[in-house]
Amino acid sequence: MPRRLLKRIVPHAHALRSRWYLKVFGSHLTDPRLWSLQRRGVTAAFGAGLAICFLPLPIHLPLAALVAIVWRLNVPCVIATTWIVNPFTMVPIYYVAYRVGTAVTGDAPHAFGFRLSWDWLQHGLGPMWKPFLVGCLVCAVVCGFGGWFVLEVIWRRSVVRRYRERRTASTPG
Repeated sequence: MPRRLLKRIVPHAHALRSRWYLKVFGSHLTDPRLWSLQRRGVTAAFGAGLAICFLPLPIHLPLAALVAIVWRLNVPCVIATTWIVNPFTMVPIYYVAYRVGTAVTGDAPHAFGFRLSWDWLQHGLGPMWKPFLVGCLVCAVVCGFGGWFVLEVIWRRSVVRRYRERRTASTPG
């Protein structure tokens, strides 16, 4: 794990505490456990961030901070992971979630023509909301646990590999 690089690019607790959307959490963000780079906190934060980014609500960052504070997860990791869904990736990710939802619920996929209008929100979104929300829930659970598990395995293998390299380098040979 490149700790030096992460410590340089990760914002400090006092910098995040001054953001308007995180002021509600006050001094809770200064807990050192929320900023440590330990395996359990980082891997769980990665999984939680992946799960949060599938929520179709514009409250990802405050929700990520709340989850990190409640479950003592790494704040920078959970917030950075929620940025996977951004204006460039939002449509493909949510479309995949919709298709997963249609497969799970058994509904036939409807024609997807998005128009930013009140009429579309009232009538065009109507038949799609149930498979969309089910798909978001399924993708959140699968990607959250899958991301946590994959990062956990990668981190453990990296630690074992470094331990073995250190051990072979220290043995006289």
